[in-house]
Amino acid sequence: MPSVTPQFLRSRIGKVCVAIIGATPAEMLEKATAVVKETPFLEFRLDYLEKPLLALPKLKHFLSDNTAVTAIATCRRAANGGKFSGNLVAEMEILSKAGTSGFHIVDLELESAESLKKGELQKLRETGVALIISHHDFAATKDLDGIFKRIEPFHPDFIKIVPTAKSLTDNVTLMRFIERMDDHSNIVGICMGDAGIISRVLGLRAGSAFTFAAATAGEETGPGQIAARTLIETYRIDQVDAATKVYGVAGNPIRSSLSPIMMNTAFRRETVNAVYLALQANKLADLLKLVHEIPIQGLSVTMPLKQEIMAHLEKTDPLSAKIGACNTVLRQDGKLYGFNTDVAGITGPIEKRMSLRGAKALVLGAGGAARAAVFGMRDKGAEVFILNRTSETAQKLAKQSGSKTIKKDALSKTTFDVIVNATPVGMAGVKTTPILEAADLNTKLVFDLVYNPLETPLLRLARQQSISIITGIEMFVQQGARQFEIFTGKPAPEEEMLRVVIHALRQQAESIAETPAPAAKTKKAS
Repeated sequence: MPSVTPQFLRSRIGKVCVAIIGATPAEMLEKATAVVKETPFLEFRLDYLEKPLLALPKLKHFLSDNTAVTAIATCRRAANGGKFSGNLVAEMEILSKAGTSGFHIVDLELESAESLKKGELQKLRETGVALIISHHDFAATKDLDGIFKRIEPFHPDFIKIVPTAKSLTDNVTLMRFIERMDDHSNIVGICMGDAGIISRVLGLRAGSAFTFAAATAGEETGPGQIAARTLIETYRIDQVDAATKVYGVAGNPIRSSLSPIMMNTAFRRETVNAVYLALQANKLADLLKLVHEIPIQGLSVTMPLKQEIMAHLEKTDPLSAKIGACNTVLRQDGKLYGFNTDVAGITGPIEKRMSLRGAKALVLGAGGAARAAVFGMRDKGAEVFILNRTSETAQKLAKQSGSKTIKKDALSKTTFDVIVNATPVGMAGVKTTPILEAADLNTKLVFDLVYNPLETPLLRLARQQSISIITGIEMFVQQGARQFEIFTGKPAPEEEMLRVVIHALRQQAESIAETPAPAAKTKKAS
């Protein structure tokens, strides 16, 4: 009979299992030792090791010294998204020996379980370990009930189903599946991918037995996996319950957004029972469906949805209606209401440094943020010029706002009081060529609405010419603080929001400086 009963495991395991990776046993143990103080539920990815069997004595010693640890052994084969190049016989030998080396649980992929000869699975169980049967789909979220029916005959202690979210509503599909299985308390459900972050935070609330996290950022064992500290401290996953209100930032791309860390910090500071998620929205229809399904109480809307979402709002504030772009959505009684906090986030920082009345301003771009900049500065009495790669869009915005368009070759002969970049050029993760050159910066002030990285190429160019600058952080925190107030009705903790954003950006900059060139990517699971 197995020596580890499900009841015993339930009393030991936490909500978050931290995946431990390393090229050597020593590296794995170093990472495990650092993590175990905060999170004693660990998954050792033995498939990351060149010779997993040789590592087991050292891991056994670690587990005997750390009796509070509950440990999963995983040796996923390459065919199923892991790194182990051996065959099924070799995988089973490693997992069986893990069972006699102090591990409490082993993770066996469904495809391996289905390929085993009769009686082999029982031999594994006789080592005394509990069993996870897992299935990973790297392509989509489909037929979760069918996967469950394939796993159930093996009678595992935990059933782990990990599809890939290709849309935001794939998370809803997974969570509804978990909820339907409420008489099975042993299901672990996660969606991989950038769009799957919702399931990693809200899956526990739906009934997932636990979730997986990376030991640190950069050590993810699956697409979209979140670092344990982020999951616990930023998303406060231990406190997410049925009463927790859900908010999010929606756009494309969204991976580099610091809105989640800023807003979740504000919620924690003001003791608001809410969580704020990054929503990778490839299609507006997908986002709108998610808003009503979860339901989501409020949205920060970013590129490229600020204008498109206007048609789906019950009502907007006069500013959004005038600009034709909305960056804040509040859901009340099932209906969506729009606001624009971008304008104050742009004009406020400029007016701390100069009067906009009679000022001559250049705005780069013609999207949602650019519209806020143009209308905001026009309202304050500035003469505004618009430069955009698509001249027709610039001309349309100029006509609507009483502004003028300008061509790139005229910039070196024109002076401005302020230049505002409202394009994604310079944003982390966005590869585009610079719009302006040194000769084009005939201005007293440069304001780049891009806040990540801390110093954009445009701001660096301005500094080199001794031109005063405003970083995108000022605008980012200002507009975010107003959003927090719309969402919660409470004053925003602006200083704390600013502090955490600057800290995160500095950490990112240090991490990039220390990171070696990336190696070729391989497919990874969970």
